Amino acid sequence: MTGLYKLTSMQSETFYHIYNHANGFENLFQKEDNYRYFLQQWGKYITPVADTYAYCLMPNHFHFLIRTKADSVLLDLQGFKNLGGLERSSKIITQHFSNLFNSYTKAYNKMYERKGSLFMSNFKHKEIKNNDYLTNVIFYIHHNPVHHGFVDTIQEWPHSSYHSLLSTKTTLLKRRAVHDYFGGISPLILFHQQPIKQLEALEMEYT
Repeated sequence: MTGLYKLTSMQSETFYHIYNHANGFENLFQKEDNYRYFLQQWGKYITPVADTYAYCLMPNHFHFLIRTKADSVLLDLQGFKNLGGLERSSKIITQHFSNLFNSYTKAYNKMYERKGSLFMSNFKHKEIKNNDYLTNVIFYIHHNPVHHGFVDTIQEWPHSSYHSLLSTKTTLLKRRAVHDYFGGISPLILFHQQPIKQLEALEMEYT
């Protein structure tokens, strides 16, 4: 169940699209408590090493848009003191993701009386290199539940960051920064009203 999940080197202060899938045909989330607990653990393990800009949790997989923190922040965290700066930063990020998946798997296995790994070990990440890429990835993330047939509109899916981005409630999301990338809340909403057919081309690029 436990172990270091495989993630190739990630740079500090860089945007990444992170995604992972359940092993085989299992689900990662079976009820509301599972979704809430995963986000709670995400805040505990990932917030120290990365800022979160968008996410979507679906029954058997998830997507996040993050920006890794500066080396100075990462190197202040405990562990890996004998490694060089860049190598240590990458190891710290990987370890925090590993801790997230292991922590959630342990709780999930206890709740559902199961054993073994829950997530794919080779979880993926893609670097976001410009603002157009970034806004398209956010569109892609929020439209995944529609694309996979869980709902008809993104507003109907409760387990994504779309609602938080339009809210004024306290959030760990970098809400204001996301608004700025789209040019405000109204342009963000308008951008998300594009035809869903564009998602097929985006999926080929981003998965």
